[in-house]
Amino acid sequence: MKKFATILLSITLILGISTISPVPTDAAAQKFANCKELNKVYAGGVAKDAKVKNKGGKTKYKPTVSSEIYNLNSGKDRDKDGIACER
Repeated sequence: MKKFATILLSITLILGISTISPVPTDAAAQKFANCKELNKVYAGGVAKDAKVKNKGGKTKYKPTVSSEIYNLNSGKDRDKDGIACER
């Protein structure tokens, strides 16, 4: 009986772990109403790729790189440098 309980517990654990799926970090790309809302989530703004350089003045935070989020919020890139809502 003890072996049966151990086997049953093992199978339950294996099946329970295998059904959990990882959540992608960029799965919830969303369009923000304004820069204040975007900066609550991404303090340094959002860059379209890692190669872009800030054309404006000094910034306090490093931007998050995500082309998908940038494309949804590209209208908030006032100086057209490839970084939306940089701070």
